Amino acid sequence: MSLISESDLIINPDGSIYHLNLLPEDLADIVITVGDPERVPEVSRYFDRVELRKGKREFITHTGYIGKKRLSVVSTGIGTDNIDIVFNELDALKNIDFGTRQVKLELTSLDLIRIGTSGAIQEDLPIGTILASSHGLGLDTLMNFYLDVPDADAELLLNAIKQHLTGFDAVQPYLCSASASLMQQIAPELAQGITVTAPGFYAPQGRQVRAAAKFPDLIAQLGSFNKDGFRITNLEMETAGIYALAKTLGHRALSINAILASRVKHAFSKNPQVIVDRAIQHVLERI
Repeated sequence: MSLISESDLIINPDGSIYHLNLLPEDLADIVITVGDPERVPEVSRYFDRVELRKGKREFITHTGYIGKKRLSVVSTGIGTDNIDIVFNELDALKNIDFGTRQVKLELTSLDLIRIGTSGAIQEDLPIGTILASSHGLGLDTLMNFYLDVPDADAELLLNAIKQHLTGFDAVQPYLCSASASLMQQIAPELAQGITVTAPGFYAPQGRQVRAAAKFPDLIAQLGSFNKDGFRITNLEMETAGIYALAKTLGHRALSINAILASRVKHAFSKNPQVIVDRAIQHVLERI
């Protein structure tokens, strides 16, 4: 087995991984990811016991127990560029021997559950909906840099989406599905749909403030897609990267979205924290 170089996998002097500042034993096999570092204690306050609190930059981790189940909650920050950092380092903590710098013979598959916020683009999804992403549709470039294992069903759906969209020739989207087992465990009764992962918050999600958006009809185009019951329901900034990297690395992933905005009704929640807390409690009750 070849060694992973010091520049490819950076380990801090204390033996922790570079960005997350975690030791291998600090991480549970069930991991909840949140974008906002301040949301980490909003999740861990429901733990029966917290055994570890660590942080570096925007990456905060709490590990503890609910009953006999050990789990970690990790903040990723915003965007798939941060997902690239966090998911590679989570995988390394479990599947690379830091002493030998070699991949372990027996690999560990993590359960990775995102709890995040999002805006709906369908009129029948009101503010306050808790939605599970059946798929992540990436408008970012992250997966252009990885060799991916094709998913035949997802490719058929992606081709239908590409044919539906017009004027997006410069964008090469990718599509990946959620873990079927996590969907069944956590979200069988929730609203479901294809979640668009955008590479920004403003024009990449069809917003206009002062700078003119190149695709002013983005929301209408995405919202009008429907193929065999699959439709595009919401926009955010991490899900597609989470799903695709998790699949590439052999982990299970699910994204749960607290709908705080209606993009078609141009409205935002007056009580966003209440909605986010409902999403947190929903996930923790089913883990």
